[in-house]
Amino acid sequence: MNTGLKMAASGRIVLVTAMCAAAVGQAQAVSFTQGDATLDINGTINGFYAHRTQEVGDVKTKDSALTNGLLPGWINFVFTTKVEGLDIKAHVGFAPGINDKSDVVGLPSDPSCGGDRGCDSPFSQIDTRNLYFQFGSSDWGTVKLGRDIGLFGQKIILADMTLLGVGGNSYAATPFNTTFGMIGHGYMYTGFQPQITYTTPTMGGFSASAGIFDPNRFAGDETEEPGFQAMLNYDWKAGDTTSGSVWAGGVHQTTSGDGSFDARGLELGAKLGFGNFEAVAYGFDGKGLGLSTVGALFFSPFEETKGRGYFVQGTYKFGKTKVGLNYGENRDKDGLLTETNKFRSATFGVYHSLNKYVTLVGEYNREKGTGADLFPGDLETRTISLGGILFF
Repeated sequence: MNTGLKMAASGRIVLVTAMCAAAVGQAQAVSFTQGDATLDINGTINGFYAHRTQEVGDVKTKDSALTNGLLPGWINFVFTTKVEGLDIKAHVGFAPGINDKSDVVGLPSDPSCGGDRGCDSPFSQIDTRNLYFQFGSSDWGTVKLGRDIGLFGQKIILADMTLLGVGGNSYAATPFNTTFGMIGHGYMYTGFQPQITYTTPTMGGFSASAGIFDPNRFAGDETEEPGFQAMLNYDWKAGDTTSGSVWAGGVHQTTSGDGSFDARGLELGAKLGFGNFEAVAYGFDGKGLGLSTVGALFFSPFEETKGRGYFVQGTYKFGKTKVGLNYGENRDKDGLLTETNKFRSATFGVYHSLNKYVTLVGEYNREKGTGADLFPGDLETRTISLGGILFF
């Protein structure tokens, strides 16, 4: 793998884990109420042993890591109240990781490390994923201001079973706060972004969200206009055993100045549940969004590339144990790329609920990258991971 590309991708890894806050934020481990205000505190912690075998052309390497999975740790403080007919919420979330290989307690080994494989983590990383407030009502909807999960790509990462595990980690040069799960193999990472968004009330299962987002200077040298993202969603339930969700999303951003171009993309996804079985199908198509095979929105070292991908997943529950299999592929071409580059991955996972707090996880993941621009000599990675995650 191109070293510069690998380092840039690793820099994006810190963002990857943020997504779980949307899921974790629903828990209420500790709750304090005074007057009309309530403060909930919740979070998650995980740890995994991962053994990886990687082949690039004729070169084969093996390594082990004790690492976070696709999620980092998380601690959330959620304030809620209702005043003069308005529902008000504020959310502050911090995401630390377990990977800090300091040789001297409390001090970084090498502050100039930068995260290359074989180099110790420069600092114990703590990222502020969530910092927003929102207000609204069931009559006219909700307005959100601050930093939170993006709209484009939001629902697919929350449906990815490897969110509770490790998934793929070709780009995750350890030690780092997270792996990649299935990001880059079927979908792109939404990230946690500064935004002002509006969400409609839910009407007959339908809801919609749209907003402006802090622009990224991915091409050109000016960001005169904000980014834009939107999502349309329909949820339904039939009886006690059948449920489903269908969604569509879009993203657009432009820059100006030398070398500028528009970034735009569309997505479509569905999740269906029949008793203990659940199926997910998803696809996206974009131009100028950046390298989908890296999975990072607006990471565009090859200028205006075209990216597309698809993702499928099936899971089944046996009592307290869930087993699942997923597969995804992303493709990039055009721009400065000389050919179509592909990155695909499959994961088999077992997720056992030890109790209401702890889930034990075992996964086998296989990744394969082809295309001389991004994967010279081709890339194949096999990862076995064992560990667990706690939600409180």
